[in-house]
Amino acid sequence: MAIETAIVAPVLILMTLGTFEVGTVVARQHELQSAANEAEIIIMSTNQGATVEIDDIKTILQSSVDLGSDQVSIEREYRCALNQNKTKVRGNCGSSAFVLEYLNVVVKDSYTPTWTAFGIGQEIDFRVERSVLITS
Repeated sequence: MAIETAIVAPVLILMTLGTFEVGTVVARQHELQSAANEAEIIIMSTNQGATVEIDDIKTILQSSVDLGSDQVSIEREYRCALNQNKTKVRGNCGSSAFVLEYLNVVVKDSYTPTWTAFGIGQEIDFRVERSVLITS
C-alpha cells in the first residue's frame, strides 16, 4: 500500500496543482472579459446622454480588475465612409461627410503559473479588446 501511495500521490498532487492553475487562468480571463464588457456598457450609455470621460472609464476599469495604468488603454478611432480601415486622426478622412467614431478598449494582464518554476510552460499573457461605435 505504501508503494502504491508513493507512485500515485505525486501524480494526484500534480493533477490538483494543474486543476488549480487552469482554474486561476480561466477566472482571470473571465474577469478581464467582464471588465471590458463593463467598459462597453459605460461607453454605450454615453450615447444615451450620460457624460463620462475616457479617463474616468479607464479609472473604473483599473480599479475593478486591479490593473495598472499601462495595462488599460482607451483610444478614439475613426472609420471614413465605407473604408474598412480605421485611423486615429479624424482629419485623415478628408472631406468625407460620413465618419464613424469608435472607442477602442484594450485590457492586458499576465499570469505566471506555478509550474513555470519547474521549467514547464511560460507566462500567460491576456489581451481583451473591444471596439465600441459611439457616433454614426
